[in-house]
Amino acid sequence: MLFNKYKNEIVAPENALVGRPDRPFAIAEKHRVLDAPVVTDEVPDGLEVALFGLGCFWGAEEIFWQIDGVWSTSVGYAGGTTPNPTYEEVCSGKTGHTEAVRVVFDPAKVSYADLVAAFYEVHDPTQGMRQGNDVGTQYRSAIYTYSEEQAQIAKEVTERYQPELTKRGYPLITTEIKPASGTPYFYAEDHHQQYLIKNPFGYRCHSATGIKVPRG
Repeated sequence: MLFNKYKNEIVAPENALVGRPDRPFAIAEKHRVLDAPVVTDEVPDGLEVALFGLGCFWGAEEIFWQIDGVWSTSVGYAGGTTPNPTYEEVCSGKTGHTEAVRVVFDPAKVSYADLVAAFYEVHDPTQGMRQGNDVGTQYRSAIYTYSEEQAQIAKEVTERYQPELTKRGYPLITTEIKPASGTPYFYAEDHHQQYLIKNPFGYRCHSATGIKVPRG
């Protein structure tokens, strides 16, 4: 972890790192678990995209690629300002990004609402700029939506979940919910993609509350 004075406050756009116009690294074409493309800027007809931030993206991606109906996953950076950042730049706190998982899914097999519920159930969304021992703006909880329908579903699921957390003494949900159109997604370096299939004993940081989201 790279500690810095910006880690608990999102950097202002005018103070963010400049970045670069193009991605400075290559990414493997095939998903190491799902055998689908990793870079999925254009998704096949009938599939949809979800984008979540929930702490360290290594363990987060592993959680989502195991869900039936998920076609592909990748990890990257979302919610920030700096174009095509590197991992080190994101960890500096000077890009504004959070570590994110991009999920391409088949809505005929798994609904967006179920993905949002799964997102909430596998981490603690009340911790602000951290997740467990990982502290910094790059670990904040976030949902970036690709349509008005997704935005409404994310809001509804959040509103159903808050009372369950409150009853058990948790504070308010701090999850950032914003349109993905205003927060471009940048793919992370290849060694971060499907990290835990390459490093099965690698770092997993997600400690869920153990509280289920009431289904609508």
